[in-house]
Amino acid sequence: MRTVVILICSLSLALLNASGQQEPQGAKGKKKAAPTQQGAQQGAKPAGKPQPNKPPGALPKTAEYGKAKGGGAHPNQPKKPAEYGKVKGQGQPAKANKPAEVGKTKGQAQVANANKPAEMGKAKGAGKRKATERPANAGQPAGPNAAKVGKPGKAGVAAGKPIKPQHFNVPKQPNTAKAPPVKFQQGKHIEGSQNWQGASYTVFRNYTPVWHDQGWWHSHHNRIVFVFGAPYYWNAGYWFPAWGYYPNAYYAWDGPIYAYNNLPPDQVIANVQATLQRQGYYHGEVDGLIGPLTREAIASYQRDHGLYETASIDEPTLQSLGMA
Repeated sequence: MRTVVILICSLSLALLNASGQQEPQGAKGKKKAAPTQQGAQQGAKPAGKPQPNKPPGALPKTAEYGKAKGGGAHPNQPKKPAEYGKVKGQGQPAKANKPAEVGKTKGQAQVANANKPAEMGKAKGAGKRKATERPANAGQPAGPNAAKVGKPGKAGVAAGKPIKPQHFNVPKQPNTAKAPPVKFQQGKHIEGSQNWQGASYTVFRNYTPVWHDQGWWHSHHNRIVFVFGAPYYWNAGYWFPAWGYYPNAYYAWDGPIYAYNNLPPDQVIANVQATLQRQGYYHGEVDGLIGPLTREAIASYQRDHGLYETASIDEPTLQSLGMA
């Protein structure tokens, strides 16, 4: 009987021990399943950052910011950087996030054109350069076909840039080899003068040399100068050779010389020679003699500038040179 009681007690203790070992295992299994569901709902939260006081089925606020368009993505999906800055009501990211758009100012949509050198600084109407592209006859003396400037009754005389008169130290004796003396011819007229029209050429049309002694010249003209020993008298703005004052007087030219700036005849001639020399017409010496070389230079200038070819120092020629 004692043996039976002992067996019953041992069996009871064994049952109690068996039941006591099964309860912890079930509880332990339940603890392992719970984190798995919470982990699926919370979306890969870093370990060591528990969120207390939240029911297992609630979603954290951070999971909704990264919610994909349409709501089909898993709540555990991380935030999409492209969704930040999304404009209200637009399905595309804001343009401010595009690097090409940053700093773009109003009116600068066509940046490519600014990089074209041909377009930059283009002046209004720069394509039309009729008057400035190729100046006609720049730096060249007027040719035979130039406008007839200074022709009487037409355009008048185009005055050149004013030239101040100078005093030249001309030789004391004339070079008769370059400027041979002319002879007195009673009743002679200047060749071609009948074709020179206008008041400026009246003195040339009317000129004829006359021969008188010293007394006559002094009684009729109160202004007489001597150039290379030869007398010249002044009348109506011109210098003329006083033939007969000295029977052997030297003259390189028999005709009027315009009385430019109240200068004596040799200084008038020297200033004309120097001016024509600068312009490339005269290539001789500035000697104050109106010899063949000087007369040829004057005629060439007159021809190129539409003047009558008087080959002498007249008022229209000096006005054209800027000397009168």
